[in-house]
Amino acid sequence: MMIGELARHSGLSVDTLRYYEKIGLVPPPLRDAGGRRVYDAAALRWLGFLERLKATGLGMRERIRYAELRVRPGVASVRERREMLEQHRDKVAADLRRLTDTLALLDDKVALYRRIESGEVADPVAPMAEAAIGGGAARRRKEVA
Repeated sequence: MMIGELARHSGLSVDTLRYYEKIGLVPPPLRDAGGRRVYDAAALRWLGFLERLKATGLGMRERIRYAELRVRPGVASVRERREMLEQHRDKVAADLRRLTDTLALLDDKVALYRRIESGEVADPVAPMAEAAIGGGAARRRKEVA
């Protein structure tokens, strides 16, 4: 497929694909007789993998490093790629736990606010808010007098 078709299928712009090639994130593709880039399905799968890594927060430097290792043969390269992915997986898992805890907190708050709105429970903050507003006004009146 030509670069325009790869751009459509990957969701990336032609300029981004050329940039990725320039920085080594995407290996240089074959060229046809007219010098135009020709990509295969493997390039599309690789771009999909890179975009998923990006979505998990893996930085550009790390993605470039991974791409460099990917073209280097041998067990050492495989081991380093595995270690990179394991370390990043641990970070993603920790992020997921934090987000899960945050989601549970938000769900609890939303449920509480719905119960307050329905009149099922009283707003626990209302007395404090009224006291703060009322107390501040009383203080201001004393200061003026």
